[in-house]
Amino acid sequence: MIDEFVLGDSVNVIKSIPDDYVHAIISDIPYGIGYEDWDVLHNNANSALGGASAAQIEMGGLFKRRGKPLNGWSAADKLISLEYQNWCGLWASDWLRVLKPGGSCFVFAGRRYSHRCVVALEDGGFTLKDVLAWEKSSAPHRAQRISEIYKRRGDNRNSLKWKGWRVANLRPLFEPILWFQKPYRIGGTIADNMLEYGVGAWNEQALETYNLNDESTYSNVLKVKADKNDRGLHSTQKPLKLMECLISLVTKKGQIVLDPFAGSGTTCVAAKCLDRRYIGIEIDEKIFNIAKKRLSDLVKQSSFREFVATV
Repeated sequence: MIDEFVLGDSVNVIKSIPDDYVHAIISDIPYGIGYEDWDVLHNNANSALGGASAAQIEMGGLFKRRGKPLNGWSAADKLISLEYQNWCGLWASDWLRVLKPGGSCFVFAGRRYSHRCVVALEDGGFTLKDVLAWEKSSAPHRAQRISEIYKRRGDNRNSLKWKGWRVANLRPLFEPILWFQKPYRIGGTIADNMLEYGVGAWNEQALETYNLNDESTYSNVLKVKADKNDRGLHSTQKPLKLMECLISLVTKKGQIVLDPFAGSGTTCVAAKCLDRRYIGIEIDEKIFNIAKKRLSDLVKQSSFREFVATV
């Protein structure tokens, strides 16, 4: 089962993958913050969830959808974080099972609930190796001035008093990438594991090639810029070069990369470009078709280049 892109729920599909089969898992999983319908992973609904106020509509894409406030709307909302952890626990043990001993697992899990993902995967048997920071070149700033809120209320005294203060978060210029590792065989070493399974160490050349961090080539802060082709296929699309960096960091040519939440197929495209094999799983049929076409077009382009090279 290699170079496969499968339509279905990865919680079920992954059960058909043999034990100790893939060399790396790299996936941008849902963050559980209600970004879109597929990202609502809790049972605490409210009539306002997912809607938009007049102010949000006026601001355009930055505020197109209402999520739950940090305090929630009810006592039940406090369970959302735990529900996210339980959701991650549904698939954590199967991820461990299909990964080769010593293999790496990179997870984009978001800032708010990434700790819950860590707990779920640790409970599933993984070891948390590191937390990388992908430093983006730009990010929207959603923090509203609280003085403007008071001004709209006609409260000029407090508007002046709290000038320079904002609500919401700082500009999100980095995203955490959780780096897990499947434990290698008891009694052995990483050096032994590399000889038996081909995974366990990391390749410095990957960081030299892709990481634009001027302070330290081997830093766990990754500066990989997005370009115009890294937008428009999925609402949370990640840069192709970033996925190539992660794949190159922990795998060699011919090895198998799995993405259980494949979206528009960026991980699989990156794997194909780097002469790795891939398995992608996506539940949304519309996005699945976008990814399938993307991969098909890549194969056609590769075949044409190989043909030209022989002429």
